[in-house]
Amino acid sequence: MTSHKTIHKLLVANRGEIAERIIRSARALDIATVAVHSEPDTHALFVDAADEAVLLPGAAPSDTYLRADLIIEAAVATGADAIHPGYGFLSENAGFARACADAGITFVGPPVEAIEAMGSKIAAKELMEKAGVPVLPGATIDDAEEIDAPAVSAMADGIGYPLLVKAAFGGGGRGMRIVRSAADVVEAVTGARREAASAFGNSTVFMERFVEDPRHVEVQIFGDTHGTVVHLFERECSIQRRYQKIVEEAPSPAVDDALRAQLGDAAIAAGAAIGYTGAGTVEFVMAQNGEFFFLEVNTRLQVEHPVTEEITGLDLVALQIQVAEGEPLPAEATNVTITGHAIEARIYAEDPTAGYLPGSGILHRFRIPDLPGVRVDTGVRDGSVIGTHYDPMLAKVIAHGRTRSEAARKLARALSEAEIHGLVTNRDLLVAILREPEFLAGKTDTGYLSRHEPATLVGTPASTAVAVHALVAALAGQAARRGTATVQRPVPTGWRNVASAPQHAEYRLGDTEIDLTYRVTRTGVQAAVDGTPLTGVEVVTSRPDLVDLRVDGVRRAVRIHAVGDTVYCDSVLGGTAFVERPRLPEPGTDAAPGSLLAPMPGTVVRVAAEQGQRVEAGAVIVVFEAMKMEHSVRAPVAGIVAELAVVVGETVESGAVLAVIEDEEEGS
Repeated sequence: MTSHKTIHKLLVANRGEIAERIIRSARALDIATVAVHSEPDTHALFVDAADEAVLLPGAAPSDTYLRADLIIEAAVATGADAIHPGYGFLSENAGFARACADAGITFVGPPVEAIEAMGSKIAAKELMEKAGVPVLPGATIDDAEEIDAPAVSAMADGIGYPLLVKAAFGGGGRGMRIVRSAADVVEAVTGARREAASAFGNSTVFMERFVEDPRHVEVQIFGDTHGTVVHLFERECSIQRRYQKIVEEAPSPAVDDALRAQLGDAAIAAGAAIGYTGAGTVEFVMAQNGEFFFLEVNTRLQVEHPVTEEITGLDLVALQIQVAEGEPLPAEATNVTITGHAIEARIYAEDPTAGYLPGSGILHRFRIPDLPGVRVDTGVRDGSVIGTHYDPMLAKVIAHGRTRSEAARKLARALSEAEIHGLVTNRDLLVAILREPEFLAGKTDTGYLSRHEPATLVGTPASTAVAVHALVAALAGQAARRGTATVQRPVPTGWRNVASAPQHAEYRLGDTEIDLTYRVTRTGVQAAVDGTPLTGVEVVTSRPDLVDLRVDGVRRAVRIHAVGDTVYCDSVLGGTAFVERPRLPEPGTDAAPGSLLAPMPGTVVRVAAEQGQRVEAGAVIVVFEAMKMEHSVRAPVAGIVAELAVVVGETVESGAVLAVIEDEEEGS
């Protein structure tokens, strides 16, 4: 039993939305807060939210948020008597938890022994098997071992295919590969080890039997220092891309009361086996027949904890703090019930139709409508800079409803009305998932996005939306120009008493070129997009930020946000981002034919070809790392590597030429 110790000042050893989330709960408990931050995060939302802040010099996580020594120094310097690690970074680092104890600082998390027990997925699996929790067969390749191709192949053959190669220390999809044949296993292990070493500082991986298209179901557990361990029901986290969750919900639509009791009992047994205290999550893979197998224990708060909070009415961060102070779990946690349904969607700066390629840049606008039953956890705001050093998640949007259908509808509406400008995001994919029949029927598993290609789910913008928004972009631009005119400001630009040629504008929407002609008349607007007329156009209001117009008798208001040459249009038709084409483009801006360009800033980790080498279409030429993931740049056609412009370790900017491939057909 632990005596009570009041926490007066809490240092949050994390960043982004989870740091802001922790600060919010600490303030409600009248606990002073300290933020630590890297140089790129100097003006971040969570830094402003904290009472005090300490700079960690540098940008890379290894120089900042992974520096336990600097974080302990910041706690001592500010008089913080407790540290909350959030999730990721040092949250499951037993050495950090021990360093906190050595410094006399309360670690808001489980005991060091529990973190150590679960820090190795291999040891955790063995421990769970002894505790009677179902596990999958597997094998381990230690950090110190050299890759022995025959031995690796033999181990894989013994497990059977398909199998999963996974980093033993870490998570979030990094250092993870699915292998379906013996021919691919050595390359998968090699790549997973390299990625694991980069992300977690340890290249140990293990292989285990892969359950095809299972559900990913996890159980929230909570323990206190008085020997009580409870479960707070399950979460369904099956919809994932690149092994990372994007839609989570509670409770699971596939779990009935009997199965819920079995899952809960297994999770409590897992927690009891390691003497767990605080918030933790026991993750399971669940086959279609309802059988479930232990995956891992996350000895920290999960990203998706808000859905549990919404259905239970509990503040899990506040509970973490109270348990760390030595308080027993309150009755509302030990006698918890489920109320309604909650669904969470993670908004990422990424392009789902381009292999979920993460993006970086300035977030010019970030607005989620304030709707009843909708919660937004975010660490960004208008003007935030999204860099390449950290995870590209912008926000979590959570909806709670009486039923699953109601929660899905609320969330879809909130996301569809969101204004997110400056970066490509997965917002449209999330909306499409929430409105898709299979999802609404609760038939989700980890193969969902394999069956439903993002490009198909999202589709292309409707012709009506493109046409109306293109005209609106032009009218808003016209209004902006008239607003700065020095003479005849009320007269629309291009006005003629005697009609002559119409006005003309050219836009680019993604890879699509759009040609717009329009003329303002006494009775309305005559317009055509790519030669197709828009009929019955009447302008009700035309401002630089809002155009309200009727087209064929249907009135719609379109919100406008112009940033440089880009015009963002948001309405009931959806969101579009037009780039106005310059009339006189600068010369020399085109790369040489056959150039392979970096799709985003990153660091080259492997050059897989040599100058002069013949390569097939699709062959990997360069592998670079950005936002904690590896990305392969492949040859678009068969040909000769005429030029290699980068070397391993080199940092490249978005659009940089990595290599040049000479097309064989063109060269013959």
